[in-house]
Amino acid sequence: MGAVAGKVALITGASSGLGRHFASVLAREGATVVVAARRVAMLDDLVAHITASGGTAQAHVLDVTAPAQSLADSVAEIADRCGGLDILVNNSGIAVTKPMLEQTEDDWDRVMNTNLRGAFFLSQAAARLMRVAGRGGSIVNVASILGLRQAGGIAPYAVSKSGLIQLTKLLALELARDSVRVNAIAPGFIETDLNADFFATEAGHALKRRIPQRRLGQPSDLEGALLLLCSDASAYMTGSVLAVDGGHLVSTL
Repeated sequence: MGAVAGKVALITGASSGLGRHFASVLAREGATVVVAARRVAMLDDLVAHITASGGTAQAHVLDVTAPAQSLADSVAEIADRCGGLDILVNNSGIAVTKPMLEQTEDDWDRVMNTNLRGAFFLSQAAARLMRVAGRGGSIVNVASILGLRQAGGIAPYAVSKSGLIQLTKLLALELARDSVRVNAIAPGFIETDLNADFFATEAGHALKRRIPQRRLGQPSDLEGALLLLCSDASAYMTGSVLAVDGGHLVSTL
């Protein structure tokens, strides 16, 4: 039996990167996964990959910046189709990298709506269903160590992730009596196809040298935290933020 066998999990931002990996991990561990994003072709490819590996997956086209009622309708539709919802992984996220003096109103709004607003309203919709079902559930927010430390050129992203960490704690407090646990993973610098070119540059090598473990994380390094927080192994954990960063947060100044 897998760590999340028999559970239904919704993963946002699942068409690529960490979301795609998280969906594959939860499916491997026995969950029925609903992969959600805007890019239909990539979702279909992921469903085919999971199914071919023996897992169970469905695709759901979802824009996390949609109106709150639309998000609630999507969550209700997924729960109705799958017989409930046990896990929500709020993974959708974007960044706009440029100096603070060059950030626009549109930059700010796009990042906040995707990284923070969407997570709130999806969590609200999921928690309502979990409370009515009476079997509890787990909400996992994918934050970042940049919500806990500072770096230049990413002000909206860092603020959104800091807000997501605080949101995790606030929701954990309000939902604890309904047996809905809310926790967060705060990854450090994880190597993906999107950032591989940067980390091959001298600036990328310099950043790696500032990580105490002297290496980038791999998506597989996040699996332990993900499965802990999604499974009953963390039944007495809520409001926790797990940094998975090679020691970056405790590095010397």
